[in-house]
Order: sequence, then C-alpha cells, then structure tokens
Amino acid sequence: MTSPVVPPYPVAVAGASGRMGRMLIEAVLAADDCRLSAALDRADSPALGQDAAAFAGRSSGVAISADLDAALQRSRFLIDFTRPQGTMTHLEACVRHGVAMVIGTTGFDEAQKAAIARAAERIPVVLAPNMSVGVNVTLKLLELAAQALRDGYDVEIVEAHHRHKVDAPSGTALKMGEVIAAAQGRRLQDCAVYQRVGHTGERPAGAIGFATVRGGDVIGDHTVMFLGSGERIEITHKSSSRATYAQGSLRAVRFLAGRASGLYDMFDVLGLR
Repeated sequence: MTSPVVPPYPVAVAGASGRMGRMLIEAVLAADDCRLSAALDRADSPALGQDAAAFAGRSSGVAISADLDAALQRSRFLIDFTRPQGTMTHLEACVRHGVAMVIGTTGFDEAQKAAIARAAERIPVVLAPNMSVGVNVTLKLLELAAQALRDGYDVEIVEAHHRHKVDAPSGTALKMGEVIAAAQGRRLQDCAVYQRVGHTGERPAGAIGFATVRGGDVIGDHTVMFLGSGERIEITHKSSSRATYAQGSLRAVRFLAGRASGLYDMFDVLGLR
C-alpha cells in the first residue's frame, strides 16, 4: 500500500453471494472501524447488480459486481474465501492496485503458495487456512503438546465438514499436521498418511494420520488425538458459526493496516509467535 490506512478501513469482499461472503459482509457492516467498499462475485453470478446486503433485508449501498479492477480502485483491503483459481486472479489484481489481502481460501498447491509468497514481497498478505481465533489458539496448544509428546505417542487428526466442501483433508487439518510435525522437527509431507484401505500392515512409527468426514451442514470440527500406552489426549475445536472466521478476518485487516508488505498468518495477527 502506498500510504498509511486509517479507519474506517475500505474493505472489499470476494465471493459476496456465498455463505462465507455473506458472513463477511455482515461483519464488515457491523464493524465501527471498517466500511464495505466493494462486493465481488463471478461474472455468471445471478447476484450481480443486487445490493450486497439484500440477503439480510437491508441496504449497504454497495452493489455486487464482477469488475475486479474497479472494486480494488476504491478499496485498500480484500478478504477472499473463494477457490484457489479465483484467489490467484484476485491476488494478481491486488498487486497491481497495491491492495492488502486476507486469504482464507484453502486447497492451494505448492506453486500457488509460492506465487502468494512472491506477491507478499509487494503487498501485505495474511494467509491462513482458518481465521478463527479459537482455531489458532488450538494450533498453539497443539504445538506445545507435540513438543511434550514427541516420543511414545501416535498422532491422528480427524476432521468433519459439510457435504459441499470440495477439498480434503481440510486446510485446517493440514495446518494442524504441519504445526505438529514442525514442533517435532519433521516435515508433514514425510510422515502424513491420508488413506488406509486393505491390508495396511502395522502403523508406521512417527506417522501423522488423517481421517475425513463429509456430510450435512457441519461447519467445521477438528480433533487431534495423541495416543500413548495407557492414555489418550484429545484436543478438539468445533465451529458452530462462520462468524468466528469473519471476526478473525477483520482482526487480520486491522493488523495489515500498518504494514507495507510481507506474508503473515494468524499467529502473527494474534501475537502467538
């Protein structure tokens, strides 16, 4: 960003007609220090032209649009919980316009993650698979547990989400695995087990196992089990509302307001380093 940003922060929301987009719009409209500067959706969305808050029976004065450049010209922040391909398009535009970005999208491949890191050399970016304050405190607890339970404990991560979620395991579950592996001086890609079927043999020592549940309207449940001889420790986080993700996203916006560039996560936002 080219100059300091002061409240009310002009925030654009991507995926405005989706479940998370609507929650973000409600949060921005309710925040005293933020204002909704733009609401974006796909070019084929039937919501184009509608007021961004029409779903809530109110008027925001902002129409949903597919004009990304026009939206970013009047914004200083973009919150994006869409799909990887769309997020990468938005990222390129944010770099062009000097707009800070809060990314809650999951499912990025390694090349896309590298592109986000390169973009963060020019604009400030918060990238986190889960913006919930509670989830990120849980990640910190997992880091501490993994250090103390390094030897003699098997690690299993179980996550459940609604039937519409398109990636598995969830970005949050993968982040949990990454945090645990890093705390034990390992890399997740060297020890993760994502499938078990047929004659699997004994559990490999040091493996971090994942199990995925999809169904109904589950917003997001995650349980990490540290299984030892004679005891089992479980650390669980359950989301009952997407509002927690929205509020965490606004905390990320406030964090980015004083920064010119850099790649951050919610540990940075919440001071958990």
